[in-house]
Amino acid sequence: MAVTWTGDGRGPPEAWEAFADGILRGEALLSRVVRGIPHRDLPGLYVDDEDVDRILAELGAPAEVPPALGAGLLGLVADRRGRFHLSLRNDSRFARMVGSATLSPDEAEVLALLAAVEMDERRQRLAVYVQDSVHLPRLALGTLDRLFPPPHAGVRAVAPDARLARAALVQVEDGGPWATRMASVARRAAWVLAGDDSPDQDLPQDAAMVDPAGADPGGEDLLLVVGPDRATRLGTAFRRCRGARFVVTPAPGTPEGWRAVVREATVSGRSVVLDLDRELSAEGRFWIERGDHLGWALCSSVELALDRLPERGWVEVREDDGRATPEDWALAFGGADGNGHRLGREQVRLAGLAARGLGGDVHAAVRRLASGHLDALAVQIRPSRAWTDLVLPPDQLDELHELVARHRHRETVHERWGFPAVPSPGLVALFAGPSGTGKTLAAEVVAGQLGLDAYKVDLSAVVSKYIGETEKNLERIFSGASAGNVVLFFDEADALFGKRSEVGDAHDRYANIEVSYLLQRLESYPGMVVMATNLHRNIDAAFLRRIHVSVEFPMPDEEGRRAIWALSFPPEAPTEALDVDFLARQFRISGGSIRNASLTAAFLAADAGTRITMELVVLGLKREFQKLGRLRTEAEFDRYFDLVRGEPDAAPVG
Repeated sequence: MAVTWTGDGRGPPEAWEAFADGILRGEALLSRVVRGIPHRDLPGLYVDDEDVDRILAELGAPAEVPPALGAGLLGLVADRRGRFHLSLRNDSRFARMVGSATLSPDEAEVLALLAAVEMDERRQRLAVYVQDSVHLPRLALGTLDRLFPPPHAGVRAVAPDARLARAALVQVEDGGPWATRMASVARRAAWVLAGDDSPDQDLPQDAAMVDPAGADPGGEDLLLVVGPDRATRLGTAFRRCRGARFVVTPAPGTPEGWRAVVREATVSGRSVVLDLDRELSAEGRFWIERGDHLGWALCSSVELALDRLPERGWVEVREDDGRATPEDWALAFGGADGNGHRLGREQVRLAGLAARGLGGDVHAAVRRLASGHLDALAVQIRPSRAWTDLVLPPDQLDELHELVARHRHRETVHERWGFPAVPSPGLVALFAGPSGTGKTLAAEVVAGQLGLDAYKVDLSAVVSKYIGETEKNLERIFSGASAGNVVLFFDEADALFGKRSEVGDAHDRYANIEVSYLLQRLESYPGMVVMATNLHRNIDAAFLRRIHVSVEFPMPDEEGRRAIWALSFPPEAPTEALDVDFLARQFRISGGSIRNASLTAAFLAADAGTRITMELVVLGLKREFQKLGRLRTEAEFDRYFDLVRGEPDAAPVG
């Protein structure tokens, strides 16, 4: 029987294919001459008398191979086996795969045979013939056992714990008798041998192939890297883990995902860097222990529990300093940071990517870091106003300028000069004063001066009646804020930061737990937190000890009210004969009330199609007084009292 694999346009077979062809050719000849398998149009679909006689004869005593045929087949296989083993020393795709998986010569032979059948339909027809079944186009376990008798590894090379299975290069189908279960080469391995380098389709979606500079091919086999900054962790993994090329991936969530990670690393000659956001699963430990032919690095923000680590020797490295360097800023933005942004290397990298889509605006890119994490639980305040929009006494303005300076120069004071960052690494400010005195505006101005966004925490979305839910929501806020560099603004802060009370029932106990949680979280949060309250005395004393800057916002005096009235009407607004001095002198109200009255007057003018006059401003003040439950007196409204005279106002509720 002559079998030829030429003339098909595929070129001469490689050494591993030629070896497989020799094995298949010999088995086909033996099947015809010795075993007497007849030619059939539909093999394996029925058993006739001749089949029974042949099978009984084989079971009784092995059929003898004619001497000439046996010698010829042995010589052919021996020659091709020798050429195949020599080829494993070269740099072919098959040889690299064998070397990466650390296969023995026997395992390499089994892989060659399975791959050759997998990748050529003619060899599959031969498999059908020698196995006498149209249902077996791949080689079955019983056939492998016959083709590679002991002491060859043979069928044991595809056992569940054998190296080919550990490297996820082969699989054996489930179901049916053991001898007829077909073994096959994984799809990704076949694509590699076909010349394609596309990553495995079963890899996690966020997996990436990374070829970093400065990697150490002789590094650690199993490396644990712990630290707060992802980019720093990955950089350490690339430098310290064995290997020069890496598959960087989150932990897969399925067994097939883990097989894909091991398989991809094996066929592409890479090590694996696992970017963990949780404890390593039992499935992960299983594959890391089996995949000892690969280098592994486990990167996480916190230390992994010892009882969850693989049963292999490991080396742990801590990278507590994840701060971005001037080189990181230069790489992302082309220059150093001059605004005091305390960002990690990963944050700077992401901000650099964002800057490309935001016109190169560094501040906008930094603000963009946290927006996707916080929008569900906090209201984003995009700073648009400056110091000129804020009317406060000189001492309070100085305190706000000092707050900006403290944030901007934290690195100099705490890191270069060595002052300890206590009571917390971040910056906590308290804005206290009556409603409408500019606390929210001040938070916006401070954030704007630092090139940051302010996020006003929505207490209705945070506070929950269910035990433990408030803490979970707060953790989401602090974690989201840590993803970027933002000002967290807690308005009506006494609702969250209020004094702990004596425990009278379970509600009191859990309310105190919430306050204690906030205290602990403030101590670890590295950014700026601004707490605003109308009642300074209601803030828990433990919070007050953690405050770096406290600013009192008083009701504006006459000069302040005059400035606020002037700022309340934009230059393009159509005003007419507004007596700002009169308004500032007569009405002792907050800046918020002034702006509300001005806005009401503007809408009244727009509706009437007129300019904004004193009469309309007075009507705006009337609406504001009604809202506040405040009496309108002739002493205040003076000559405009007739405009607001009417039904008496309701007395304010005590």
